[in-house]
Formats: sequence, structure tokens, C-alpha cells
Amino acid sequence: MKTTFLKITALVAFVAFSSCKEKAEEAETKAAEEAAVAKATAVTYKADVENSSIIWKGFKPTGSHEGTINIKEGSVAVNDGAVESGNFIIDMASIAVTDIPVEDEGNANLQGHLSGEDFFDVEKFPTAKFEVTGLETKDGKTMLSGNLKMKDATNNVSFPVTTSIDGDKMTLKSETFVIDRSKWNIKYGSKSFFDDLGDKFINDDIELTVNLVAKKS
Repeated sequence: MKTTFLKITALVAFVAFSSCKEKAEEAETKAAEEAAVAKATAVTYKADVENSSIIWKGFKPTGSHEGTINIKEGSVAVNDGAVESGNFIIDMASIAVTDIPVEDEGNANLQGHLSGEDFFDVEKFPTAKFEVTGLETKDGKTMLSGNLKMKDATNNVSFPVTTSIDGDKMTLKSETFVIDRSKWNIKYGSKSFFDDLGDKFINDDIELTVNLVAKKS
């Protein structure tokens, strides 16, 4: 019995350690900054919206949900392989759920809830915007910073990215990073705004992974 208990305890500890280790880091978030301006020698790449996307993941005590959001339009200016400036528009009305089969009623219910007034309120705020403010190397990683405007709030966020250029195509991929939705006034089920939720809360953390493909314009 004692041996079995120790094995179970060790397994639980291992799972907990693994979960903590795999958790994405929260993006550094601060007040909005002035947008970056590219030099005249920069090359402009226009977003290939058909092949670009943002993957999201949200959490609650009983599990998680994930899905995608489309990039509507955008461009980046590149000099010597590095992003100097740029911005892209995020189509919040395109938010989709991918972990529930499309034919299930739960898919439409969750998608409708996320689009609704008590969450992203896409009827009032159909788009979000990311505008580049800078690029720097920190602890061996390339950190992209930009103003993220979502709903009625704007914050500057920084997260690790890798970029590559192949002919006329540029690809920018982020590591998975976390934003705190409460900083953009997304209040539903948030302990940052409500004290009486018990175990009915939804975590403030939202994981995001950006995959931007762009073509020389």
C-alpha cells in the first residue's frame, strides 16, 4: 500500500512539474508606445492572409478550449532581414473554435459566446490591431514589441519571434505567449473583476501563437 501511494504521489508530482514547465510565458505588457518608423531602404512585405493565422487557447478549472483568429490585412517593413515597422489588422469576427467538432452544438455556442457583448463584443469591436514599436535581442531571443489594440484598450506587448525570408516570401512566427485578457477589459468570468465566482471562473490568461506569412509588394 505504501509503495503504491508513493508511486501515485511521484506521478502527480511529475505531471504537475511537466505542466508548469510547459506553460507559456506571459508577454511583457506595458503602456502603449510610439509606433516604429522604417528607413527608406526597407522592403515592404504584404500579409498573405490566406496563409496567416493566430492560434488562441483559453483556460478554465475544468479544462481548456482553443481555436483560430484570422489576420485581415497588414504589412511589415524589413531591413537586413529584421522587422523595422509594420502593423496588421485582426479580424475578431473570424474567431473560431477548433477543439469541438463543428457539427456539435457546443461549437456554435462557444463561438457565439466569445463573439458576444460580454467577451470580445465583435459587433462593436470587429477588429483588433497590432502595430510594431520595436525589435530587440534579449537573452538570446528576438523580441518583437508592439501596441495591441483590442476592444477599447491598447497595451504594448513583447514576445519572442523568429523570422525567415525565402525569395519574395517572409515568415514571422512567434513562440506561444500569454496575455492577460483583463488588461483589455474582457471581463466575463474574470476574478480580476468579480469576487463571487467560486469555481465558475475563467482564467485571465490567453495563449496566443502568431504565424504571419507575407509577400514582397
